[in-house]
Amino acid sequence: MVLSLAPLLRDAGVDPADAIVIRHAYVALHERTGSRGLHPNSTDAEILAYTSNQGVDGFPVTPPRYWVVFIKEGGSEARLWSVVENHGEVGGDGTRREFGIERTNLMPELAGRLVIRWRAPRSWWMRATTAQAYPVTGIADAEPIPFPGFDELILGYADLQAVMREPRFASWRTALGAVKGVYLITDTKDGRQYVGKADGADSISGRWAAYAANGHGSNRDLIGLDPSSFRFSVLRVFDPATPETVINTAESHYKRALDTRVHGLNAN
Repeated sequence: MVLSLAPLLRDAGVDPADAIVIRHAYVALHERTGSRGLHPNSTDAEILAYTSNQGVDGFPVTPPRYWVVFIKEGGSEARLWSVVENHGEVGGDGTRREFGIERTNLMPELAGRLVIRWRAPRSWWMRATTAQAYPVTGIADAEPIPFPGFDELILGYADLQAVMREPRFASWRTALGAVKGVYLITDTKDGRQYVGKADGADSISGRWAAYAANGHGSNRDLIGLDPSSFRFSVLRVFDPATPETVINTAESHYKRALDTRVHGLNAN
C-alpha cells in the first residue's frame, strides 16, 4: 500500500478542509506580482515573504487557515518546506495581495525531508482535500545541524522541543548534556525573565528536557504560564565537576544583575 499525504496531515492535526497545498518553483520573478522569485539558496525569510504575496487572480478569495508549502523538485516531485498559518489579508496594491502568515510547528520533523509526487503539473496550489491523495515518494534522513555554541544559543519553545526530540539535533543534546550551568528563560509576551540553574545530577540538557516536556520543568514560578512565548538561552556554563556552591553563587549573581526577583519570574 502506497503512503499518501493524508495520514501525515491528519497526524499533524491539519484538517484538509481548512488547508491548501502550494508548490513553489524556482523562478527569477514572481509571475503574478512581479516581485523577486525564489532560487536554490533562498532563505526561509525570503520563502516566507514570497509565499505571503499573491496575485489578485488565481488564488482563493478567502484562503484557509493552513498552507502546506512545498518546493518543486525534479519534474513531478515536491519537497516540504513548512506549514504556515494564515492570519488574513493585510495589504495589497490592486495587482497583488499580501497575507499575514507565519511558520508553525506543524510537521517540523518532515520539513526538508518529505517528498511527494505532484500529479497536477499545471497547478501550483490546490485544496488539501485533493492533494491529500498524492503519494509520498520519499522521506529522507534528516541532515545533522551543527551546534552553534553556547554564546549563540537562543531557542523559542517550539525550537527547544525540536532540539530535545529530533535526531538532527543530536550534537546539541550532547553539548548541553556535557555541562552544568546557569540559564535564562524570557517570556517574550511581557519581557519578564527567570534565571535557573542545572547543578547536582542535572546537566543543562536534563533541565531543558523537562521544560520541553511540560513547559515549566516543575518550577513553581513558571507553572500556569504559556510556554509558547518562552525563549531559552545560556548565561554561563560549568564543568560537571564544579561544586554546587559555585553554581549557586553564579545563579544568585544573575538574579541580582537581571533583577528577576522583583521584576521577573524568580520568587526567591
